[in-house]
Amino acid sequence: MTGLGEYYLRASVPSPTINVLCANVSEDDLKPMVYELWPSTDNNGTIPNSTTWPNGFNLAMPSSLTKTPVDDLFGFDDINVHPIFPKLPLPYNTVLNFSSTWGPNAIYLLATSESMTYTMCSMRVALSPNCSTEYHASMSGGSLNTHCDDPNDGLAYGRSQPLAPNGKWYPDWVDVASEWAIAISLGDGINDSASSNARLLTQLIPTTPALDPSLPSISEALAVLAGNTILLSAIDSPFIHYWNYSTTVNTLEQPQYQAFNATLKTQNYASGGTQPWQGIFYIVLALVFITNVCCLLYFGFSGSLVTDFIEPQNLFSLSLNSPPSAALEGSCGGGPEREHFQVPWTIELDKEREHLYIESREGWAPGKSSRPVHKHQRSWSGRTDYEMEGSPVVRMYSKLNKKRTSLL
Repeated sequence: MTGLGEYYLRASVPSPTINVLCANVSEDDLKPMVYELWPSTDNNGTIPNSTTWPNGFNLAMPSSLTKTPVDDLFGFDDINVHPIFPKLPLPYNTVLNFSSTWGPNAIYLLATSESMTYTMCSMRVALSPNCSTEYHASMSGGSLNTHCDDPNDGLAYGRSQPLAPNGKWYPDWVDVASEWAIAISLGDGINDSASSNARLLTQLIPTTPALDPSLPSISEALAVLAGNTILLSAIDSPFIHYWNYSTTVNTLEQPQYQAFNATLKTQNYASGGTQPWQGIFYIVLALVFITNVCCLLYFGFSGSLVTDFIEPQNLFSLSLNSPPSAALEGSCGGGPEREHFQVPWTIELDKEREHLYIESREGWAPGKSSRPVHKHQRSWSGRTDYEMEGSPVVRMYSKLNKKRTSLL
């Protein structure tokens, strides 16, 4: 009979990767990309607002503003033109740019730090053929991971699809990412709303050329925030990097099966014997059950429980409330040595004071009879100086004590 199990699925499917590029830019760099900074002859003096932007505004880009100093860095060209932001955000605010029509392969964010420096970020997604996907399912939950850039990974998607492109940006992701960015208020800087997410992101803008090893950068934070959009974009998508159906069909009315290379490994946990000879262990289980029943009957008829003095909380209290013992001399401050662990101990009762304490026995030594010769009598009120004798730290303690006395 088998019980719980775990399942490992390793699939040869392309893995989406998110790319976030952030760079500090100056106001001069942003003049072609910020609508409010355009010449008044081009923006007609209109002020962007969240209720109408970008509708109702003439965003026809003047020929003098088609090039920016960061074209090479962000890959702006005749096809992927530079974004247009409504305004320069106030400190701790961010504004967004994304296209309302299909085509661009990225969304853009402009952030302002506390010191009035500007940071521009682009976010885009591509499918990597150098990865395989692993799904692990168990009773405690499931986890989805990607395994990338391993030359020994025989299930990497590129092994089964050698012609799969690497680094091709997908504009379909922009549709999901734009809704995500609006939902977490990354565009509220158009109204100077100072949303909490924007404040946290702007506080992660690097202030020096070197990154802080104890804090993520704004690009790393955006990559983590946008990670869920990758999964949302992958829902109902094919297990290959292209659409292998008719170009006239954008969606399938009925789900279709797709084949892909994968390995499945299962691990089951047995809840009973799987071999005939393992039946002998049922005898042990029966004896344990009978013993437990006897203990239950004893407690039921006697009406009392037994205190276990060696439980940590009981033993700790006994140790603190017991007088010092010469059997452990030399262990104070340095810890017990090998011979200290061989000392026999008993729990004694002081009937006059109605007090329990731990007592060692004199006359015992390693190699001799383990039966104590007689009790070691100790005073509860007298001063005991012998516990520090022979301790490995007694010399240091005495030296520090003498120095302190001489200084006084």
